[in-house]
Amino acid sequence: MNKEQVIDKINEALAQIRPFLNDDGGDIELMEVTEDYTVKVKFTGACKECSMSPMTLKGGVEEAIKKVLPEVKEVIAIEETLPA
Repeated sequence: MNKEQVIDKINEALAQIRPFLNDDGGDIELMEVTEDYTVKVKFTGACKECSMSPMTLKGGVEEAIKKVLPEVKEVIAIEETLPA
């Protein structure tokens, strides 16, 4: 699977959970996928400041991504902007 296919699969997973984040005034962006399949995302809007973001990250985002792409090692939230 090439990097573009990996990114497409991750974006598919994010699209599935995005409506729930949007309902709370937030969103999520894919920032980077490393060579060792660590996925870096950035919360935006209300999700950026929400105290529940760590639980959303592990229980929602990481689970959704690993469901479509089991090779993913982990999903981490970042603050700075990185190229995707």
